[in-house]
Amino acid sequence: MPVIHLHSKVTKKTLLLQKNAMSLEQNKAIVLKFYEAFDQKDIEQGRELMSADIVGRGMGTDTLNGLDALMKYGMLMLSAFPDGYHVLEEIIAEGDKVVTRGTFRGTHQGELMGIPPTGRQVKFSVIHIDRVVSGKIVEHWGQGDTFAMMQQLGVVPSPNPEENH
Repeated sequence: MPVIHLHSKVTKKTLLLQKNAMSLEQNKAIVLKFYEAFDQKDIEQGRELMSADIVGRGMGTDTLNGLDALMKYGMLMLSAFPDGYHVLEEIIAEGDKVVTRGTFRGTHQGELMGIPPTGRQVKFSVIHIDRVVSGKIVEHWGQGDTFAMMQQLGVVPSPNPEENH
């Protein structure tokens, strides 16, 4: 019986696709590690994963330029929701961007945008896009359903009357 040798022809395109897939997985891991650090209040780990000149956009504020500005915003959220955490339901990577979709949950225990602590639980949708270059997050876009959060805090009337007290 003849012996048949199967040779896989590895092309430059195949190697590039494999490298790209590996980069996508590495970028996802960096972003997931960042949200894990945020949720665990590991400030140093979070700082290590972001570029010093990171740009933050779309979080209900002006553009946040630099690590210190983004950290200040993050600390505002951590002080308002010290038990806050993300539940990420989907993560998608393409090129140098990683998209995460899920919810943010926590108890309002500190001042937030002039709103004194209510002690109420919140759960609202979030979508983030993070751009990763050379192993660091260099841009962050964040959108959360702040209207739902404000309803849950009792600042905005809820369509459900039992939630308005």
